[in-house]
This record gives sequence, C-alpha cells and structure tokens, in this order.
Amino acid sequence: MAKGSKLDLAFGANWDEGWAMVDEAATGTEPLLLEPQKHQLYFKREKRRGKVVTLVGPLHVSPKKSQELLGELKKSLGCGGSFKEEFIELQGEVEVKARPLLEAQGYRFKR
Repeated sequence: MAKGSKLDLAFGANWDEGWAMVDEAATGTEPLLLEPQKHQLYFKREKRRGKVVTLVGPLHVSPKKSQELLGELKKSLGCGGSFKEEFIELQGEVEVKARPLLEAQGYRFKR
C-alpha cells in the first residue's frame, strides 16, 4: 500500500435494510418426566476434595418432586445433599441405606 493512501473497509451488516426479527424455535422438547416405576436408577461414588459423594440418578421428575425426594432422603439418612443435572448428590457413602428408601417409593435400580 502506497504511503498516504487510505484503506476503506466496510464490515458488518447492511444498516440500510434494518433489523430482522428471528423466530426463536424451541431448542429442545419438554423435559421427559417419568413415573417412579419407569426409572432405571444407579449409584455412582465420587471423591470430591477428599470426601465421598454418592450420586443417584438419572431422575426424570419435576423440580418440585425432586426437591421433595431430596428432602426426604436427607432427613432419613441424616446427611447433606443437593439435586444437580438429574442426579441427587448425597454426602457420604449412603448407597446401602438409600436403596431401600427409594425402592419403597417405587424406584427401580440397575443391577
């Protein structure tokens, strides 16, 4: 490019056409909600910061039902926990105690 000449570049949208509205299509379908008898749950143990966490899932229930189930489990097991991404996370190794409680509510397990 010669000294003293200007470079003229145009980037972006054509402002003369205005803005166009984009119809937002549904990115997914309704979440799959299953009855307790149709679940196939499994247990997974992980270590986080040196402590054991028991994961139970995947649960396909409404958020309200998941919080109720989590509260019942925490109360009967005497441990802390949370519900994240279709899995109930319980503090400690509680698989032996949690399985009969969930089976009594109609949930089924792999194995």
